Amino acid sequence: MKAKDIMTCDVIAVNENTTIEKIVKILLEKRIGGVPVVDDENRVIGIISETDIMKKEKNINIPSFITILQGVVFLESLKNMEEDIKKIAAYKAVDIMSKDVLKVYEEDSLEYVANLMIEKSINRVPVVDEENKIKGIICRYDIIKAMYKV
Repeated sequence: MKAKDIMTCDVIAVNENTTIEKIVKILLEKRIGGVPVVDDENRVIGIISETDIMKKEKNINIPSFITILQGVVFLESLKNMEEDIKKIAAYKAVDIMSKDVLKVYEEDSLEYVANLMIEKSINRVPVVDEENKIKGIICRYDIIKAMYKV
């Protein structure tokens, strides 16, 4: 079995200028964990995962809450947190994407793709042609589905 036999062809991708806010909405609406980033010619230039977004958000100042009589909150801390989130939401894909993207080709074997994903601890891998243009994407789910023919 080859990559082209198990890949998802309708790839949801973003371009390098897509805001993080929009990417988060896509991930939540489509219930996916990441998206490839492509240039104007549909060539893969990066990938963004939930982990990339969470790493960017690790510097957000999350306020400590004190509950007195059912709800006193440090409003200044909440305001700072909201400002931090707005700043991150305005970042572009190019600012947080992983640029060293592992890719596979349509003719690569299922075994090769599965081993690559396991060895490199990645959850998804874009499938590209010789010009690096995206043709599909393979997630761990696709590998398991193919292995057990579900």
